[in-house]
Amino acid sequence: MALRLVSRSLPRSIVPATAHITHPVNILAKNPIYSHRLLTTTTPRRASTFTNVLASDIQPPVQVSSLSEDGIRLSDGLLIKGACIFLEGNVFLWDVPESGTSNAWKGWSEDRFNIFEVVVPKPEILLLGTGKTTSPPPPSLRAYLNKLGIQLDVMDTRNACSTYNLLAEEGRRVAAALLPYKPYKWEKASLPEGKAYSRNY
Repeated sequence: MALRLVSRSLPRSIVPATAHITHPVNILAKNPIYSHRLLTTTTPRRASTFTNVLASDIQPPVQVSSLSEDGIRLSDGLLIKGACIFLEGNVFLWDVPESGTSNAWKGWSEDRFNIFEVVVPKPEILLLGTGKTTSPPPPSLRAYLNKLGIQLDVMDTRNACSTYNLLAEEGRRVAAALLPYKPYKWEKASLPEGKAYSRNY
């Protein structure tokens, strides 16, 4: 598989058009301004020495372009400040318990993953991004997802985003459940009783 740089192009003074880049991460790491943009994502097709032969000409609907203390930024510019789930080309805000440093998984149960019981087809792989560091979940959560036929891969959120981009680009049935670097609690909206909510796009 070939690595691709983020969707925003770099100034020509940083990467000359005639340069043959064999290690794009090393070139960008020398300039701290661009070091936060090292996630793998789909870019528009252009002359390059790298080609992903598994990539489709159609971009996946959800791709991560960068990750920072502010949240997860998608390739369309949307910034997601809190926990979220990428599933079937959609982004769902994910209500997760506030956890302390002593026990990162306190308050977690199978209920946090109920969405995977109702979705059809189920993803082959669920990438669980656990923040800045990898924190293995309780065995009961892994057993629950395996019972649903979903393979769970646990990693830090940066690697989970990058892996999600690659697998989605290849057309795999992949989902990602991502915790941000900084805890963020989503505000729950309440609807007046008897009113249904609908929004046309």
